[in-house]
This record gives sequence, C-alpha cells and structure tokens, in this order.
Amino acid sequence: MEAAESEGTHEPTLEEVREHSRRKTLGIRAASAAVMIAIAVAVYWVLGDRGLDIIVGVVAVICFFELLFLIIKATDNIAFRLAGILAGAAYIGLAAVILIDFDIQSFYISLAVVILADTFAYVFGTLIGGPRIMPKVSPNKTWAGLLGGMFGGFLALTPLVYLSSRIMGVLDTQALLVAAIAGPALAIIALAGDLFESWLKRRAGVKDSSRLIPGHGGFLDRFDGLIPVAIVVGVLTTLAI
Repeated sequence: MEAAESEGTHEPTLEEVREHSRRKTLGIRAASAAVMIAIAVAVYWVLGDRGLDIIVGVVAVICFFELLFLIIKATDNIAFRLAGILAGAAYIGLAAVILIDFDIQSFYISLAVVILADTFAYVFGTLIGGPRIMPKVSPNKTWAGLLGGMFGGFLALTPLVYLSSRIMGVLDTQALLVAAIAGPALAIIALAGDLFESWLKRRAGVKDSSRLIPGHGGFLDRFDGLIPVAIVVGVLTTLAI
C-alpha cells in the first residue's frame, strides 16, 4: 500500500519547480508589458508628442525614487548617500531630458536597440548558457547572452539603415558600417546599465527596485539599459551636429 502511494506521488525536482515558476512569471510579465504598452499607445494617441513627454517624465520620476530607495538601503554613510542621490538625479534627469528632446525616430530606435538586445541576450543566455560575466553581481548574465545582445543591437540598426538607403536610392556604405558597429556597442552599454543596477541591488540586499510592475519588478529594472543608451546616443548626436 505504501509502495503504491509512493509510486502515485511525484515530488517535483528543483529544476521542475524553477521551470514552472519561469512559465508562471512569463505570463505575468507578458500581461504587464501588454498593459503598459496599451497605456503608452493610448496616451500618445490622445496627446501626441506631448503625451510621450509626459510618459518619459513620469517614468523618470518613478525611476529616481526607486534609485533613491536602493541607495538608502545600500549604505548608511550619509556622504555616500548624498553623492549617490545627486549622481542618480543627474543620471536619470539627463536621460529624461535627452529622450524628451529626441525626435520620434531617435526615440524609437534607441528603444528598439535596448528591447532587441535584451530579448536576444535572454534567448542566447537561456539556450546556450555557459560562463557568467559577473556571477556575484548578476548570476544570470552570461557571455553567450552578451553576444546575443550584441546581435540584437546589430539587427535593430543595420537593416533599418540599409532600407533607408535603398529608399533614398543611394547605398550609404559608411552609414551601414557605423550602424553595424553602433548597434552592438549600444547593446554593451545597455548591459553595463543593467549590471550597474544589479550591483546596486546586491548592495541594497533586494531582488527588485520595487514591485510596481507585476512580473518585472520596478520601472528601474525595466529601463536600466535605456538610461545609459539614451545618454550616449544624445551626446553622440549632439557632437555630430
């Protein structure tokens, strides 16, 4: 009788539990992302560019308060806290100003680079695995994921530049070369922003910057890569002008 009960009861392995958790979280993440996208589209539809500016401003304020929370949790040193808060305000504030100042093409191109880099990094890291970049800071970030992210950055820029050149009737090889280099480079910059926030969360002893977005954590967890990418693109664009 005991043997029959034992055979009928299956104790899930740790890997099975993790896989179930990943699938459950993936559904929540997808639903949250769909809601956020729907809200952003609705606001932009009603208010146009002004609506986009409002979204950027609101997200920037939330990110700053989440960063403030992490800094306060990370250190008891008043001087370090003050320096971190001032640097964080400049960091997020500059990115917000640049994003608001962007034309619509630059805004969505920067967003596309970060999204595709993050997506391909996740796919490559999950399918290939391998050595981790900084296991003590972010155990899930692998070198395979980095290469995937760079490939995603390449895909975000290079085909777009190629199609634009074809539409204009002139194949701009120099622009293609710049795009082929800039895409992967921006993906690395996005990863650096991600790793910086992961390091800060480790110091603070928390998993997420907040729980405002179900399945995602906080707004800072979602936009940690876009912030440095926006700053770099904004600075380079200004210098090019």
